Amino acid sequence: MDLGGWRDQMTVKKAIILAAGVGSRLRPLTDLRPKPLVEVNGTPILYKALRNLEAVGVEEVTLVVGYRKHAIQYACGHRFGALAINYVASAAFDRTGSAYSLWLARDALLSGDCFLLEGDVFFEESALRHLLDSGLTDVAAIVPFDESMEGSAVLLTENGLISQFRMRQTGANLTANGPRLFKTMNLFRLSSPTLKETIVPALDQIIGSGATQSYIEELLSYLIDLRGLQLATARCDHVRWYEIDTTEDLQVAERLFRGA
Repeated sequence: MDLGGWRDQMTVKKAIILAAGVGSRLRPLTDLRPKPLVEVNGTPILYKALRNLEAVGVEEVTLVVGYRKHAIQYACGHRFGALAINYVASAAFDRTGSAYSLWLARDALLSGDCFLLEGDVFFEESALRHLLDSGLTDVAAIVPFDESMEGSAVLLTENGLISQFRMRQTGANLTANGPRLFKTMNLFRLSSPTLKETIVPALDQIIGSGATQSYIEELLSYLIDLRGLQLATARCDHVRWYEIDTTEDLQVAERLFRGA
């Protein structure tokens, strides 16, 4: 087997980062700057993501911006290292969900395989390598759900596919006799066929129906439950990462990445 050729086929050249939100729970840090530019030990969240994407071979990134979009455009420009940067602006960033932001980037979704990231996750490059090295084309990065976490969780089938999303979970949902829960890291690798045939048509349907406040987790849950989407998973148990929604989250992330 030509492993070099296999590696070339498994590379992903494009990425989409959702970076439009207000970040109200991070105020006052977000009073004058958008959430993706909040710094963890001196490094903006967005810069960390872009450097990681560049390191794994991505060449083009589409940023969906909204709140204080000009600050992000000024900070990143149209080139960031070796990355070409494109922008899609949301005028309704303060009253729509992440699925709407993704729908705005549908032209980028239709252009080929891509990574999909949310702009509030500070993470190590190895998370993206796990997605690539899995050998799978539609895959979510996950970790075991623990007592410190909150938000959406997933259940898995025996062969590692996501079988169900559970929204608004906390440590209280972890029980000795309950099913094992996993947390999605909001990092995905998605294939061109799945994007063209499943995700973009579903986005058109959802947003066209007026459900503009929907979130990506709700979109994926719908597709898994009713449209037969097979979304695999890549375990990232030993990868450092943190989703930053509050000032407390930021403090945890700074401790986690201190000295990195």
